[in-house]
Amino acid sequence: MGREESVQHFLDLIKKSRRGKFKVYIGMIAGVGKSYRMLQEAHELLDNGVDVKIGYIETHGRAGTDAMLEGLPVIPRRKIFYKGKELEEMDLDAIIQIHPEIVVVDELAHTNVEGSRNEKRWQDVMDLLDEGINVISAVNIQHIESVNEEVQGISGIEVKERIPDSVLQEADEVVNIDLTAEELIARLKAGKIYKPEKVLTALNNFFKTENILQLRELALKEVALRVEKKVENEVVTSVGVRHERFLACISSNEKTPRRIIRKAARLATRYNTSFVALYVQTPRESADRIGLANQRYLLNHFKLVTELGGEVVQVQSPDVLGSIVDTCREKQITTVCMGSPSLSFPKSLFMILKYRKFVRDLAQINIDLIILA
Repeated sequence: MGREESVQHFLDLIKKSRRGKFKVYIGMIAGVGKSYRMLQEAHELLDNGVDVKIGYIETHGRAGTDAMLEGLPVIPRRKIFYKGKELEEMDLDAIIQIHPEIVVVDELAHTNVEGSRNEKRWQDVMDLLDEGINVISAVNIQHIESVNEEVQGISGIEVKERIPDSVLQEADEVVNIDLTAEELIARLKAGKIYKPEKVLTALNNFFKTENILQLRELALKEVALRVEKKVENEVVTSVGVRHERFLACISSNEKTPRRIIRKAARLATRYNTSFVALYVQTPRESADRIGLANQRYLLNHFKLVTELGGEVVQVQSPDVLGSIVDTCREKQITTVCMGSPSLSFPKSLFMILKYRKFVRDLAQINIDLIILA
């Protein structure tokens, strides 16, 4: 390590030690009591003489949550005029200036109004942590990027506001707010989550018992995964470290590559390792021939890879399968994730032979292959 690198490494260590601590409450669905629990914790901290402030809380007009807000010091929101309407956002600059020891920031997946310092509230939270302010925040499982498609499969709804999994990796503590489906539905029927006129619609849609059970399972698995990571990182064991590395093979198609990226990212998180996304640009997708829509899809795929903490590799070659094998060798990949091969007649026999060779090549260098349906 050179002198400059050594100095930078030391500065990074100092910065990390000064960085704020980050606690995230995860819920399976709206109304489980995340905001209420954060406010309860704020009261306990305040009673113990800790300098805690409310940076942003969303009570959704719930009586119990509103009551819990009483007596807590709130940093006023910033008022913004946007498209003729007065909107309110968390005042990031005011929080940094006031510099409380701990700040409560609700709705981690929220998208800030245009013209804000950051596009997303989770980015505001990262800024607060960098300033040495400790943050308590909350998010529902459906807003986590890598489980987005599973949530869509469960509920039939695509959640637009999402946070990258890397945000949870930054958390020092991840806590699950858990209720049974029966308890949650009882809260809903008692008018503790939504106004009476909205209850029936909620019961027939997102709050169906089977939805709640599956979302609950996702939330429990997510928190278990985060605890597992914490144990692996902080508890010294004598077990040898695994060195898995995952490769997501992507194309310029619209949807399948996103599933492949999320799968590779999920596996990488589970094994506490990294993943690479490979795009092989064939001559028919060269810069002057690729369609505008496909170019846009590709850029979105690359953005998703970066958000999930992966590395993008682009290769120009007419031989897609050969390029995958070469990249596996170069990047020391242990598992390849790809979509089903499209075998169109009359080329199908030729392609089958190519795929047989491809699978043989991977087997020879001891690489597993996952083909997504």
